[in-house]
Amino acid sequence: MSVFERYLSVWVLLCIVIGILLGQYFPSLFHSIGSMEIAQVNLPVGFLIWIMIIPMLLRVDFGALKEVRKHIKGIGVTLFVNWLVKPFSMAFLGWIFIRHVFAPLLPQDQLDSYIAGLILLAAAPCTAMVFVWSRLTHGDPLFTLSQVALNDSIMVVAFAPLVAFLLGLSSITVPWDTLLTSVALYIIIPVVLAQWLRRSLLIKGEQVFDTLIEKIGPYSIAALLATLVLLFAFQGEAILKQPIVIGMLAVPILIQVLFNAGLAYLLNRAVGEKHNIACPSALIGASNFFELAVAAAISLFGFNSGAALATVVGVLIEVPVMLLVVYIVKQSKFWYESNQRTGNF
Repeated sequence: MSVFERYLSVWVLLCIVIGILLGQYFPSLFHSIGSMEIAQVNLPVGFLIWIMIIPMLLRVDFGALKEVRKHIKGIGVTLFVNWLVKPFSMAFLGWIFIRHVFAPLLPQDQLDSYIAGLILLAAAPCTAMVFVWSRLTHGDPLFTLSQVALNDSIMVVAFAPLVAFLLGLSSITVPWDTLLTSVALYIIIPVVLAQWLRRSLLIKGEQVFDTLIEKIGPYSIAALLATLVLLFAFQGEAILKQPIVIGMLAVPILIQVLFNAGLAYLLNRAVGEKHNIACPSALIGASNFFELAVAAAISLFGFNSGAALATVVGVLIEVPVMLLVVYIVKQSKFWYESNQRTGNF
């Protein structure tokens, strides 16, 4: 992992502090930035999000889809967790904790928005960071690549309907025009651009491609952090009034990550997949495409929304929680493989 990736939670915390301070001392500046919109899309944030997302999508080789059939059981488990369990379990946890357990402690006018942010966070599987998690667990790189390529292909068509369905279940009005615009801006166009750039660079050779990927990697994280500074400049006043909100939003996210990682890991063991397939499957099943979630939350609900704040909490806890999952699956390898020796679950 790079320094940026290893200490992402530290950088996020710094961005929270810096953003809040800047928002308090220079409110007019950030109101001006917030007003730079076309069709409800904030131009500075849109630019930063493209810098975030496109370098990550450059790593995805859709040609790897031909590898899917080689580990069909592991692929099936991950798809089941990613698309049929994770979004619905997050909606359920949001309903339990935000509408009931923590409701008396949260701003009543933001309850729907918090739940929407949690749903957006869980509705799209991670694209880039899973390559790091897979490498740390000695996961099968071809499986990881083919799974990410398949998830990205599904995400292009499934993200908007899934989000709309879950928001509808939570009695949240779905702004379809903004949702479809977000999908076009932050999924379809970046995927097309990234694949065009990927092919153009690979024509010049693998070394040229690898060198560029290494150079632009830090820009992606830097753009994420800059987006967070902007977001917390707008969220600062609300957070200063109720700092405990971040901790309360972290609870359903933490439970969801550990639950889905454990489920994917156990299901892979039950169907007889190898450990180096189960590890990336568990990590892909649990992690979230938080860059897309942040972008969609800002587009749909605005900088000042609880939805935007909820997605940022996902960014805050992503690295430490996923590193915990990495540690657990590596330490449990002997137990995992014992069923292959004995034939028992």
